[in-house]
Amino acid sequence: MLRIHFTDADLGRTRVAAAPDPLWEICASLHRFQTRHGRWAYADWYRTARAQVHATGFSRTLRTLLLPLVPRAAYFPDFLTPPEAAEGLDAGLETILSTPPRRVLEELDILDRTSGAPAWGARLAEPDMRKELVQAMRAYYNAVIAPHHDRIQARIEAERHARARGVVDHGTEGILQNLGPALQWRRPVLHTVYPEERILHLDGRGLLLIPSYFCWGNPVTFGDTALKPVMIYALNHEPHPSALPEDFGTGAPLAALLGRTRTTVFRAATVGATTGELAHAAGVSASSASQHATALRDAGLIVSHRDAQSVLHTLTPLGAALLRANTPTRR
Repeated sequence: MLRIHFTDADLGRTRVAAAPDPLWEICASLHRFQTRHGRWAYADWYRTARAQVHATGFSRTLRTLLLPLVPRAAYFPDFLTPPEAAEGLDAGLETILSTPPRRVLEELDILDRTSGAPAWGARLAEPDMRKELVQAMRAYYNAVIAPHHDRIQARIEAERHARARGVVDHGTEGILQNLGPALQWRRPVLHTVYPEERILHLDGRGLLLIPSYFCWGNPVTFGDTALKPVMIYALNHEPHPSALPEDFGTGAPLAALLGRTRTTVFRAATVGATTGELAHAAGVSASSASQHATALRDAGLIVSHRDAQSVLHTLTPLGAALLRANTPTRR
């Protein structure tokens, strides 16, 4: 069990990351190769990722370099997920390269004591070996994560909309409510399932919540409580068709392309809307709005995210691009 203790100052400094963190997603996706738990939620990704890994001859590097460093266990080295990655993959990898050798060795020693470190682990204190690691992480990201960026970003944006609505409805603490079945907010402590007993006092530093596409099950945080507090948590995955149409045009007016009612439903999802709100905007029943939302979701134009008792619908990058292309520009 992990217990995160908040003060009033911490609640005011708690926020949700604006984009997926590339290094946390690398680590979380490596866990997906190590277990069948939740495999149904990543079936398409897992199949294509394995094919890409084999096609690029990356299997050995994955098996001998990356997976041993990021075991699906209570701990993996904190230096692999620096805060600078919020600025992008390049910034994160540069920070890994510049990590002091002493810190690398200390964290590898913790890994060795908790779940076992690879025999070559100590060599990561050397610049050349760390450069090899960074090159492998970049190649892995480009091969199996970057191709899915739009879908991942759409899910993160939907989650941010859900958290924002929570704040509107319940105040600042609304961010911490309904984060998923593994998390329970009982003021002033956030309780969550964890591989080991741990207590984290934020002490006025606040908490950065990072929704992760590839995280599954319990959240993840830094092993070192002195680091700036973050918590990676899983999205609420639901099976849905993910193929995007190859010939979906954007030149025709939306009403002619989608139909008047479906266009209204589509536009209503611009800033995030529940099924009931879609129905109200289009003047149709909730069941009819749900059918229109399903059609738009199957076409890759919206993404749906369950939040407590309601379902929130938001645009995907493709949907946003289609809407922009059909919105007159005003001088």
